[in-house]
This record gives sequence, structure tokens and C-alpha cells, in this order.
Amino acid sequence: MARIYLVRHGEAAARWADELDPGLSELGRTQAREAEEALAPLGPLDIVSSPLMRARETAEPLVNSWGVKPRIERRLTEIPTPEEVMDTRMAWLEQTVKKRWADLDGDLAAWRRGVIDAVLALERDTVVFSHFVAINAALGAAVDDDRVMHFWPNNASISIVETDGSTLALIERGGEAVTDVR
Repeated sequence: MARIYLVRHGEAAARWADELDPGLSELGRTQAREAEEALAPLGPLDIVSSPLMRARETAEPLVNSWGVKPRIERRLTEIPTPEEVMDTRMAWLEQTVKKRWADLDGDLAAWRRGVIDAVLALERDTVVFSHFVAINAALGAAVDDDRVMHFWPNNASISIVETDGSTLALIERGGEAVTDVR
């Protein structure tokens, strides 16, 4: 069984509704260092990151600590926003997270499947830097919960799952907080 540490990115410098790919805020950089401190004794392990800047910047302290090169995994990016709702992105997300995956369109179902498949494909203990809806997709698969949002991971929180390549098992949910979507 591979143990997978799912890390939500640190606080972004701009709101999700305002900027597509912001880096980290000063607080986010502090959170990234705190995640590094918590994970450093476990490695070096493989590191996989979403391609988005806030996830890559959250991974950076651990990458530097372990001296490993992260693998960028596009399937672990943020939930894709349909182009027709980009002007009302936040309202779209607020409605989407109240639903079940079975009620969403095929593009979102395919994205969710990609997130789950990316985590299932990890054969060794790995640290994954990703986003709150993606982490929910993985944890939902682990506990057989079809809700889009059933867990509000805090910035830089660390959730743990294990995989045998065909199933996910929840080991521990990371810190949870009421969050401003960033």
C-alpha cells in the first residue's frame, strides 16, 4: 500500500474568483513552510504537484528540503470552470459544491475521475500538492461519499489516504476550517 499525503495549497495572494493562477500570499508562504516542517521527517518521498502556481509554491519548501524534483500532474489541478460562467465563477463554485458528482455534467465527472485515477496510480509513498475540490474528490472516493464537498480542508492541511492501485482508504483528514475560496 502506498501512503499518499494530500496537501491543500497555502493561502493564495488573490481570490479564486478574481485570478486564475495566483501565487501564494505571505501567509500562504508561512503555511507552506509549516507543511514542510510537518512532512520533512517522512522523506524524502516523491512529490507530485498540480501545475497551478499556488500548489507549486506550497511544494517548494519541501522540494528544497528533500532535494527532489516534483512531478507536475495536470489531473490534480483545480476544478475546471466552464467558460460560459467565468464572469460568475464564484457563484458557480458555490452552487457546484452543494451538489453530488452524479448530478454534474460529463466534463466535471471526467475531471473527478482523473483526480482519483492520478492518486490511484501512485505506487510509492508520495506527497501531493493540490486544491480543495480535488482533495474532496479523492477523499470522497476513499469514503464512498458522492458529495462534491464533504470536507473543508484548511490551507496547507495534510490529509492522508492509502492506495493499493485500485482503491483508496482514508487514514486521516487534515485540518478543517471555514474557508474563503482562494
